[in-house]
Amino acid sequence: MSFSRSRPSAFVSWAGIEVLKRSLADRIALVLDGRARPALPKRIRRDIEQQQNAGEIIVGWTQAAAIVFFTAVYAISPKAYPAGSPFQPVPWTLGVYALFTAGRLFLAYRGRLSRGFVALSVVVDVTVLMITIWSFHLQYRAPPALYLKAPTLMYVFILIALRTLRFEPGYVLLAGGCAALGWLGLFLYAAWGPAGDAFTHSYVEYVTSYRILRGAEIDKILSILVVTMILAFSLIRSRQLLARSVVGESAASDLSRFFAPEVAEQIRRGDGDAESMRCEGCHTAVLITDLRGFTALSHGRSAEELIGLLGEYQSRLVPIIQREGGSIDKYLGDGILASFGAIVPNISYAADLCRAIDELAATAESWRREREERGLPAPPVGIAGAVGDIIFGPVGHATRLEYTVIGEVVNLVAKLEKHTKSEGVRALTTGETYALALDQGYRPARAPEIRTRARSTA
Repeated sequence: MSFSRSRPSAFVSWAGIEVLKRSLADRIALVLDGRARPALPKRIRRDIEQQQNAGEIIVGWTQAAAIVFFTAVYAISPKAYPAGSPFQPVPWTLGVYALFTAGRLFLAYRGRLSRGFVALSVVVDVTVLMITIWSFHLQYRAPPALYLKAPTLMYVFILIALRTLRFEPGYVLLAGGCAALGWLGLFLYAAWGPAGDAFTHSYVEYVTSYRILRGAEIDKILSILVVTMILAFSLIRSRQLLARSVVGESAASDLSRFFAPEVAEQIRRGDGDAESMRCEGCHTAVLITDLRGFTALSHGRSAEELIGLLGEYQSRLVPIIQREGGSIDKYLGDGILASFGAIVPNISYAADLCRAIDELAATAESWRREREERGLPAPPVGIAGAVGDIIFGPVGHATRLEYTVIGEVVNLVAKLEKHTKSEGVRALTTGETYALALDQGYRPARAPEIRTRARSTA
């Protein structure tokens, strides 16, 4: 394997990362507003829909609890209706609303709540509350002005606040608008209904009689509208934070396919300054693996066979490297370049390297034998590692950057990997690396073989 003819598997443009973020943010904003859903990636769309459904379930159970509470209060409170009254609006209203709430909960658990049905639910919620308040003057056989003083109006704010659980300000505005219109309707009915003109300018008379104070009712309507606007504005800002969070998590997940997960996480949390992730003179460990004879093996074989071989090889070795704390720097065709302690500094990088080499050698040999038994090409794997000073960070033009490790130790490890073939061993490391690994807590399963001529440990 020669670094002068390396074949990097992927480069990711720094500018492209920003384009990715802006694109996802735009599409998430569209989805949260209810438009252009198919344009969003299925994974993110599914996560958002699950959160929406979870919010509707919370809304449903909250309203079910309210129904139980109102039913209990109504059951124990004295009734003002004459005995044998043919129609009592409160029990009927609560009963119909209970059935509607149960149906909505069923659909929410099934994930089948449409936007139209949710909007209908908002209207029904407010309508039921207004009908309940309106019925008070019938229940107590008093003028309609009585219900204008009912504290039950405060439940309007609960209904409006519940709509924030869906992270869509449109439903908050719908709930607040319906509440304001509903109370305006009740006000007009009480003022110019059967009771005729019942206005007063005296606050004392307002609170001690059935008279109506215009300013008080206007204040209630304005309060409903102002609270609605504040909640909607807050929800818009919260939705933007949600979008950024989803974009960040999605970008980190997607970038992890091209970068080491640690690099992807730094990109997600960073401020876009590539230089801030540079490390010069870091003493770390470098590992290289290579499929021996892959170039000769590739002649006369289909692309599917070669891709399948590389896929098996990488799927066996990469998890071991990552499990031992290594970070994949790049795939060099049939080779893997990894580092230990470069991206995330630690005090056991040499020990981690040696443990990884032990497991990689055993796994590679086991994999080679499996392929031989299946009658498939089974190239051996050369492995080498060493410690030394490196430079880690982005290289390339500002529009196309690649994170990599550079230094003499990288060239040394490449030569060691080539030397495994002439030494007839699966893996090599330097005596310095082995001694440092022992100091860091590494304990080999078996004593290594010292090759003084190669100045290395096999």
